[in-house]
Parts: sequence; structure tokens; C-alpha cells
Amino acid sequence: NHFFAALFRGVLSGLVLLSVELHSRAPIMAEEVRAKMAQEGLSEAFIAAFLQCYKDLVEGKTGAMPESTIDPVADLPTYESISKDAELLSQTVVLKLNGGLGTSMGLEKAKSLLEVKPGETFLDLIAKQILHLRKENSTKLRFMLMNSFSTSDDTKAFLKKYPELASDPDIELLQNKAPKIDSKTLKPAAWPTSPDQEWCPPGHGDLYAALLGSGKLAKLLAEGVKYMFVSNSDNLGATLDTKILQYFAKENIPMLMEVCERTESDKKGGHLARDKSGTLVLRESAQCPKEDEGKFQDITRHKFFNTNNLWLNLPLLKAAMDSKGGVLPLPLIRNAKTVDPRNASSTPVFQLETAMGAAIASLPGSQALVVPRTRFAPVKTVNDLFVLRSDAYVISKDFRLVLADDCPAPAYVDLDSKLYKLVDALSPLTPHGAPSLKRCTKLKVTGPVEFEAGAVLEGEVEIANKGLTRKKVGGKVTGKVEL
Repeated sequence: NHFFAALFRGVLSGLVLLSVELHSRAPIMAEEVRAKMAQEGLSEAFIAAFLQCYKDLVEGKTGAMPESTIDPVADLPTYESISKDAELLSQTVVLKLNGGLGTSMGLEKAKSLLEVKPGETFLDLIAKQILHLRKENSTKLRFMLMNSFSTSDDTKAFLKKYPELASDPDIELLQNKAPKIDSKTLKPAAWPTSPDQEWCPPGHGDLYAALLGSGKLAKLLAEGVKYMFVSNSDNLGATLDTKILQYFAKENIPMLMEVCERTESDKKGGHLARDKSGTLVLRESAQCPKEDEGKFQDITRHKFFNTNNLWLNLPLLKAAMDSKGGVLPLPLIRNAKTVDPRNASSTPVFQLETAMGAAIASLPGSQALVVPRTRFAPVKTVNDLFVLRSDAYVISKDFRLVLADDCPAPAYVDLDSKLYKLVDALSPLTPHGAPSLKRCTKLKVTGPVEFEAGAVLEGEVEIANKGLTRKKVGGKVTGKVEL
């Protein structure tokens, strides 16, 4: 016992000394980070924003938000309670976050270039939505894509099929890239065999620094643009809604966050809360201490989640950033990785990220609005894509992807993750297109299966093939089917 006590004291003393040493060297290390970023040509606005996160890291902050520091959000205004007006479109810009590659689904190109209906990608539908709004309202509604260094080339090449959009010199807002930080030394990570691996995306919280540092915020304001609607490119439910725009403009607030009521399927995702001063805050799962997971996942306690559909008042945003030296303070999200994600034995690093929606706590007066679930229809997995490709969803006249009139609710789909985790796996599963899911409430598929042309699934369906050879399923299917 004396041995272990002495060992513990020794380890503790060593950690304290290391902490003191890192603290004393923090200014020098921060300059090393700044120098690396400046050499890469990154904007001063982004460098300042990143160094704020880096300072938090060196000070030992993790971005954790214990339950004891927050309160649940009780009630919020709802979509049904607001009125409609289309007069503000000429003062508005739509921005789609388009920096993701969809690597979790096996993609190596911009996720927005994934086909969701025959001949229609996410980006096709987004482009057609914008062009439709311009035509219907006789106004040149502005449109921007926030691309990353990984998606920029693919996206710009694809957009050539829409010359009216591609010819706009301001269509792209390029996301910054952040240096990975060696988790042991807290210096910028070095990986000479592949220097590109020393950098990573900084999360969509980079939106604010990118707008300021690129000069696009100043240009939009000079052109009389007051309002920005931001959403993910893989959320086809997130279209510009003039009713919400009118409400947002009338309230004259810096930010409006669209939220939905949490269900059991949302309980592991982030939620809205209030800090002890009453300010709205966003808590992500990475910020929840393990001992608070039960309350974090209690959907009767924390009732609302962020859809990542945000409305920004640009003059008020600019004023807030100016008042803070050009930096909008955002909570640190610290992700532990390896410098080469494909090499588990490579240098352990921290990737420092921020979340766009977290700015709700940094912009006093910001509000949240409860919207219908139809405004939140993201594609995060192959299961989601399988449903969207079926007849349960149709393309509306204004190019939104909506539930078919005779489909009361989308089916819950659970495809065998060992076989159908990646997009390419859908081809052998649905060589003739997805089966009919209009009247299907739940589908589970286990083993190698192929749906024949015209297959119709109804009610709860469970299909299992315990063999290794792919088996076909056709006609009307309901209940349990063993092949």
C-alpha cells in the first residue's frame, strides 16, 4: 500500500509539473501555432478564432457542460404561431454547409453530389430550389455554398450545369483548415510523410471567421443583405421559408435557431438548454460528462434539439464580432484522434472544433423556434438514403423532397450494418430501385438480399437470410420472412 501511495504521489507530482511547464510555455507554443497557420495563408480572423480554442485547450478546458450548470428549456414559440411575407428575399442570402465528404458512408467526394432520386443529387435539388424561388418571387435571391478544401473542386465542376449559379463569383465561401495539435506536447502536429494530414476541418463553427476573414460579410452588408439562412446540404427539409424569415426580421434578433422536439431516436444527439443566467446554450454529446448521460438522454427533461437550420442577422452579427475583437467566442469541442486517421499507431492528436449553433450563447437576445419535423430530414446513414430513394418521398413542385400524400410517416429502416453500411452496397440490394415503402412502418434486413422490381413492403417487415448467397425478395411482403 505504501508503494502504491508513493507511486500515485509521484505520478500526480509529475502531472502537476507538466501542467506548470505547459502553462509557462503557452505563449511560445501559441506563436508556433500562429506561425504555422500564417505560413499556410489562413486569414487573421480564423487564426484569432482558432487561438481562442487553443488557449482553452492549454488551460485544460475540455468544453464539458455538466448538468449542474444548465437548466432545461420549458417552452418556445412554434412555427404554427407566426405569419408569412415574401418581401424580404432581396435582403437575404441562403448558405448551405457543403464541406462534408460523407466518409462514414464510403464516399470520397462531396456528400451533396450523392444521388437521392434518379438523376437528382442533393445539389441538383438545392440549385433548383434557389432558381425556383428566384423565378416565383421575381428577385435574385443570393446563394452561397460553404465548401471545404476537400469539396471545393468537385462542387464547382458539378455546378457548371447551372450557369446562372456557377457564374456568380461569390457563390463559394471556403472553409478554413486548422492545424492538428499533438496531444502530448500541445504543439502543431508534424507528419512529414503526408503533410496534408497535419490539417483538419475546424467544424462548421468556422462559418463566422470565414465570413469575416474572406471579406464576404462586409460585401454582403455593403450590398444591403441583412439576413442569412444557413443549413446542411444533406438536409433537404431545410428550405428558405418566407414565414420564418418574416418572423425573424420582425423580432430583430441576432440569431434564430430552428429546433424540433426530441424523440427516442434523438436522445443521443445534442440538445438546447439554458445556463444559470437564462441564456440559451447548446450542449453536444461530446460536452456531456459521463455521469450526466442519463439526464442528457432524458427527452422529457431536455425536450428540444438543434436542426442546424440557423437564421443570422448580419448587421447584428458584425456588431457582436466587432465588439469582441473580430472573434465570436465558441465553446471548444476537443476530439482525440491520430494524425493519420488510417494509421492507429500514428501520433495522437487533438482536433479542435466549434459548432455553428453554439453561437446562440455568444449573441445576446438570440431565440429558438420549434418547427415541424419536416424541416429536419438529413441523410446521415445508408438507412436514411434507402428511405429517401423509395416512393415514400416525392419531389414537390418547388423541388423539396417531401413525404408522399399517401404515406403517413417514413418507415424506420435497419439494414444489416455488416453488409449495407456503405452507399455502394445499395446497388446489389436494390438493382431495380428501392421497394415501395409507402405503407411500411418498420423494416429490418439481415444477410445478403436483393429486392426484385415492383416489391411492396407493408407494415412491419423483417427479412433474414442466414446464408452467404444473395436471395431475392419480390411481390407484396409483410411480417417476418426467412430466406
